[in-house]
Amino acid sequence: MKSLTLNRCLGLGMVSAAMMLSMSVAYALDADAASGLARQNNCFKCHSIEKKKDGPPFKELAAKYKGKPDAVAKIVHHLTSGEKAKFPDGHEEEHKVLKKDPAELKNLAEWILAQ
Repeated sequence: MKSLTLNRCLGLGMVSAAMMLSMSVAYALDADAASGLARQNNCFKCHSIEKKKDGPPFKELAAKYKGKPDAVAKIVHHLTSGEKAKFPDGHEEEHKVLKKDPAELKNLAEWILAQ
């Protein structure tokens, strides 16, 4: 009887693990799509991965938002709201508004945070 219960528990554990793995695969970051979207929208004109340009490098943004549960939402908001961006010389301009599918924007934000 104990081995039957143990086998059921192991079986349920394996099914649960497989479901969790499939869920994580379904939501996996698509780095190629994200960097392509960044290129397509000229994000690299003001930003880079590591070097400071007119906008902060993505590594700096990733460090700033590390561990913050609302990081993705804040970056998506910045990309879609047209809020002001401050430049090194002190002037401000509205950030380009990206009008894309929410899943694409979320992927881009997650990619930025993964740098």
